[in-house]
Amino acid sequence: MAYLESRKNLAGSAGGVAGLVLTFTGVAGPYWPVVVAGLYGAGALIAPPERPAPPAFPGPSAQLDEVRADLAALRAYLDDVDLPPDAAAELGSLTELLAALLDPGWSGELLAQDPEGVHVLSRTVRRDLPEAVDSYVRTRWWTRMAPGGTSPEGHLVRQLGLLRTEAERLAEVLRETESRRQESHTRYLEDRGPAPDGGIGT
Repeated sequence: MAYLESRKNLAGSAGGVAGLVLTFTGVAGPYWPVVVAGLYGAGALIAPPERPAPPAFPGPSAQLDEVRADLAALRAYLDDVDLPPDAAAELGSLTELLAALLDPGWSGELLAQDPEGVHVLSRTVRRDLPEAVDSYVRTRWWTRMAPGGTSPEGHLVRQLGLLRTEAERLAEVLRETESRRQESHTRYLEDRGPAPDGGIGT
């Protein structure tokens, strides 16, 4: 069945039909089977090869849905972690910003057109933020066993601040995208100008 629907068979069949036309018009003469078979073979040979379909990977919109679900799971995990006040405040600010960026109504449409932005959010939610908090929890335990050295709380607050700065940069990129869109529409309306008769331009 696959060959019957292939390009080679379709092109060969077209050549075979042309051979039958030549036969019915008397051009092929007594050698019409050879002519039909030859034209079928020629059509099959010149037909372009079959192109296998590339794998269908999820697009940015589908990836965003997965990141949203991962953020919900991450926030449930973070609710069970005991953090010092400074780190808790920094973490709350970061997670609220991530939730706003992943909001399907406002930034979702823009992010769906920005694969790099989707990658930044995915990396933060799935790797950087969980690693920062888990490293703090593990280091804090060892610090209690053997006091001294750099404060794990200080490292965590700094890491969360860096992640928030990265998320804020992404928010700024999205804002600039919307601003350019608005400015472009303003220029379009200015260039279009009023209609010659004083009515609304088209």
